[in-house]
Amino acid sequence: MRRWSAIPGLPPLLACAGLLVLWELAARGAHIDGLPPAHQALKQVPAILLDRESLFHIADSVRRMLIGFALALAFAIPVGLAMGRSGKVAAFFNPLLMVIYPVPKAALMPIIMLWLGVGDASKTLVIFLGVSLPLIYHSYQGARAVEEKMLWSASAMGMNGLQRMMRIVFPASLPEIFVGLRTGLVLALITMVTSEMIARQAGVGNILFNSLDMALYDRVYAMIVIIGILGFVLDVAFERIRAWFVAWADSQHQIAVGTS
Repeated sequence: MRRWSAIPGLPPLLACAGLLVLWELAARGAHIDGLPPAHQALKQVPAILLDRESLFHIADSVRRMLIGFALALAFAIPVGLAMGRSGKVAAFFNPLLMVIYPVPKAALMPIIMLWLGVGDASKTLVIFLGVSLPLIYHSYQGARAVEEKMLWSASAMGMNGLQRMMRIVFPASLPEIFVGLRTGLVLALITMVTSEMIARQAGVGNILFNSLDMALYDRVYAMIVIIGILGFVLDVAFERIRAWFVAWADSQHQIAVGTS
């Protein structure tokens, strides 16, 4: 068992293969119109990916998702770090976050559509909100965990508040920030699809719902598979970026585990 699990990428592939087998067996046994066999849905995947219009829809979705994610990155990390190092900033933002955090971001979509219409702006704003909250929280936790001795030493060396934030607090908070980024990436994908299913003009959600309206169930499931593949690719790419930025944190963790 250890030899098999040591092969990179094999456990997820085996899990996916098992899921496809269960899907195929369930479809053949249940005989439900809304549950096509796995092989029929998988045949639609290359058909969708080779269709130029569908590719434009997917590209539109990814573009909106990345814009919303980037805006959240630029806003949430400074806010979270400032909250972690300033009680006044935390006292100002905490009540707002406590009110907004429990609300499903998709539930805000009708209101945002009244303000901004059904175009890119409303969908990007929903993605921005979905990503910002966990990123603020993890940035806040990372900033709070910074040892005061490091900041005292930086002050003794003549660093001002901004320099301490950029050269001490931010680098030390990076491992926790990347936890928030990974959570935010998942939420960005979820809110992207949900917003496009509500405001149906273009994107992955539009393809998904139009296929459902036309009872093209194999195409519906094929789009779900494509969304899953997109999420997997983004997560793998993100993990490589995370490992490059915080390799020092991984090394420290491995040393701590080995010596414990």
